Amino acid sequence: MTRPTPTPGTPVPAPRPESHRRRNLTALVLGNALSGVGVAVGASVGALLTERLGGTSVAGLAQAVGVLAAAIAAIPLANLAARRGRRVALGLGYALAAAGALITVLSAVAGSLPVQLVGIGLFGIANAVTLQSRFAAADDAPAASRARTMSVVVWATTVGSVLGPNLSAPGDDLGAGLGLPPLAGPYVLALVALLAASTVVTALYRAPARADGDDDAVPTGSPLVPPLGSRAALRWAWHHPVARFGLVMPACAHAVMIVVMVMTPLHLQHAGMSLEVVGVVISLHIVGMFAFSPVFGWLADKIGGVRTTAVGIGLLAVALVLGVTAAATAPAEAVHAAHGAAPAGGPTLTAAALLVLGLGWSACLIGASALLASVVEPQVKLPLQGVSDAAMNYAGAAAAAVAGPVLAWGGFGAVNGVGALILAPAILALVSAARRRSRATV
Repeated sequence: MTRPTPTPGTPVPAPRPESHRRRNLTALVLGNALSGVGVAVGASVGALLTERLGGTSVAGLAQAVGVLAAAIAAIPLANLAARRGRRVALGLGYALAAAGALITVLSAVAGSLPVQLVGIGLFGIANAVTLQSRFAAADDAPAASRARTMSVVVWATTVGSVLGPNLSAPGDDLGAGLGLPPLAGPYVLALVALLAASTVVTALYRAPARADGDDDAVPTGSPLVPPLGSRAALRWAWHHPVARFGLVMPACAHAVMIVVMVMTPLHLQHAGMSLEVVGVVISLHIVGMFAFSPVFGWLADKIGGVRTTAVGIGLLAVALVLGVTAAATAPAEAVHAAHGAAPAGGPTLTAAALLVLGLGWSACLIGASALLASVVEPQVKLPLQGVSDAAMNYAGAAAAAVAGPVLAWGGFGAVNGVGALILAPAILALVSAARRRSRATV
């Protein structure tokens, strides 16, 4: 049987068998898992290495530089994906992060803080690639399961978050065996993991033959539909309430999460809790952030991204209330701990607050990502995704910068109060999106 001849000038939809989608999803999941291991094992010793090279006063620079680098890289990576495809952008991003790990190792050998900060900056690009990979998964997913597909890629980060920190000691032993200075070895493991992530994505991932059937007929990044710049994409989103909400929400949720999370260890230690307790609380928070993302992906496919994100806002609000309540009980806990007795409430409220905070962040990220992934205009789709990821990281960096002074001024309750203020713009954007989502072109 001969195939019908297509009408000249009519784009021919190329088939996208399920095996093609599974291959792409496998590549993205493996890439995210490997990258998560590399990022986590490096991050677990980054501040310690900075302290060794430059002193305690600059120990926080490593995290700040890494977060800012991820923010700066987000838009160029999205623009590269629009021009050359996701495979090139993701593979190059992981390779640059691997180069950052190598430079960080060399900085330890040379004993140079400036060289380390350059390495940490490149290393931070891995976080931008990890965020972009969820949108790459959405490119190849049917509309009915788009959010679930993205959530699986986000869930893969759990592997790295749990496994990575536990590899810091073996990595240090490896570094000693190679004759490297202390704290350089974990970055050798990070280098290997990130190179593996780049190789896996480059070798396995293949761009969708066309956009999803209910989206644009021309692939995003096609020369027929050149992508807009980030400013033009922002202007477009300003006139589309649902897309605007999809941009505002991740930044607000990330800032709320960061401002509370980074001060939780100090709050617990001020209340007399041990480092073991701090570790358990932060681990629960990470579980909330990533482990339940498939649940929110399923929910977003069932009830929509706007409603799922509204659930996330509610969870964040509950977490902030729990945080304020935990702050109110902290003085009594500190008195009990000082006398060697178990605190009346212990860290239970704080642990519950951090778990719910992670769940709220996850729901907001998945719901808002589903909204941005469903934008139909190919010229704004990838630029908006890059702007969203950049805004998340810039907001997180700003939140981390103000968290310390706020804790010193008003304690953990004030920190949660600032989180509530940060959440306010997202609530306003939600109201606007809920009113007009049926008329918004997303």
